[in-house]
Amino acid sequence: MSAKNATNKLTDPAIRNAKPRDTVYNLPDGGGLGLEVQPSGAKWWRLRYRFGGKEKMLSLGTHPEVSLKDARERRDNARKDIAAGIDPGAKRKAEKETRTALAANTFEAVAREWHKTVHTAKVSEGHAERTLIRLEQDAFPWIGATPIAKITAPKLLEALRKIEARGAIETAHRVRHACGQVFRYGIATGRCERDPAADLRDALKPVIVKHHAAITDPKQVGGMLRAFDDYQGMPTTRAALKLAPLVFLRPGELRQAEWVEFDLDAAMWTIPAPKMKRSKQQKLSGAPHVVPLSTQAVAVLRDLAPLAGHGRYVFPSPRGGDRPMSENGVLSALRRMGFAKDEMTGHGFRAMARTLMVERLDVPEAVVEAQLAHSVKDSLGRAYNRTEFMAQRRAMMQAWADYLDTLRRGAEVIPFTTKQS
Repeated sequence: MSAKNATNKLTDPAIRNAKPRDTVYNLPDGGGLGLEVQPSGAKWWRLRYRFGGKEKMLSLGTHPEVSLKDARERRDNARKDIAAGIDPGAKRKAEKETRTALAANTFEAVAREWHKTVHTAKVSEGHAERTLIRLEQDAFPWIGATPIAKITAPKLLEALRKIEARGAIETAHRVRHACGQVFRYGIATGRCERDPAADLRDALKPVIVKHHAAITDPKQVGGMLRAFDDYQGMPTTRAALKLAPLVFLRPGELRQAEWVEFDLDAAMWTIPAPKMKRSKQQKLSGAPHVVPLSTQAVAVLRDLAPLAGHGRYVFPSPRGGDRPMSENGVLSALRRMGFAKDEMTGHGFRAMARTLMVERLDVPEAVVEAQLAHSVKDSLGRAYNRTEFMAQRRAMMQAWADYLDTLRRGAEVIPFTTKQS
């Protein structure tokens, strides 16, 4: 019998027929290689060897995933390493650590780490979720497995072009922005040295800004207000339509209004910070948004109170339950009254109010922006506090409601004047 045959003792039939016992036992193949049969029936290839004067063992995988032929090849390669003064166990550990390090430095790994440790702590839950979805759909498939330090501007642009190709220009810009934050995080954590997304600032097709459709012609505004008065749908929806132009809040802020937020005697609506469109930090620690109510707005709410005042929400869902009207409540009503989507939207009341108050009532922009809950800065770069201009805002809200009444009647109006504090 040859030396090779003396070494390779096992056969495939013998391995297949090896049955489990109460204790672990070993079927030797020679050269330190053996098949360990466990009571569970699992069969592991083990290589026993000596290195540096110590006995060691190396796992070579399981059978049948690793065949007899493959196990012998792995044994022979390990023996070559030993002959060259290399510990095969230490070699495998080093290779695993290298793979782990490479995996931790891929764009996807760094992006998920940034998203978990930084992004979710800064933005709202919904914002963070949308960012991750964009990365998962439009970045990870193309550059996710690439080490972040190896990604060049052309490679990133190639991925962004795929988004542009389907016409999602704004999404391409948002993905580029998110990727830029990931690269900057990679720089800070030592995984890469530069941000290639910054080189692509002028490489993408420009976003064509589409503002929310809004009626700003005074005569048409008057016609719309008369249509609201004649609305034949749900009384709560009619009340929402009548209140929307008087307070010009975002649709979500309007529909989620709760009775506990109102002081009708003081004509004031105080919206908690978490409900506002703000950063996560501002939602947690920011001041509430205060909405002075005109006498007309108070009247709408007092008329609605007998119908909806027993529940939590001012505009409850017609389907019942402790929930507000749907996101499409006001929008659907506008469509049923004949206002097309390119003519008026739920968001359009904000643009309508801002345009007409500045152009027709001569209200200072800073006062309007404060009421819109926009972050406005003065000439020195300081952000206006949302509670500033309260006296002016109260006068403005009443003047605006009176102006809307004149438009409803088809009359003219005298410009509103005030002084900034």
